[in-house]
Amino acid sequence: QLQLVESGGGLVQPGGSLRLSCAASGSTLDYYSIGWFRQAPGKEREGVSCISNSGRMTKYADSVKGRFTISRDNAKNTVYLQMNSLKPEDTAVYYCAAAPQIYSYECSVVERFANYWGQGTQVTVSS
Repeated sequence: QLQLVESGGGLVQPGGSLRLSCAASGSTLDYYSIGWFRQAPGKEREGVSCISNSGRMTKYADSVKGRFTISRDNAKNTVYLQMNSLKPEDTAVYYCAAAPQIYSYECSVVERFANYWGQGTQVTVSS
């Protein structure tokens, strides 16, 4: 049984940076595509970035392209989301999710077929 735990959230000023981590336990992440999703108050959950099980292929929402970078270290069973040039509109609870690798690494597909979700970490961008 895979368990995902997010960390690294917090309060940051506009223009600042945070690195989120999604650490897995109970099983290996090697066979899963991983996605980062976020949900702001009163808004639907949206896919932020997703990565294939190998780490060679990634996807980003248009709103974060050029600012966020997803990566994974399968040896550490961890996926990261480096967030730079943060904006107030990035404020949300951020979740990671794992979907079996047989499915696409597109975020819409990862979200639909994810077997496992983390509990979320709050990111607040405010001056």
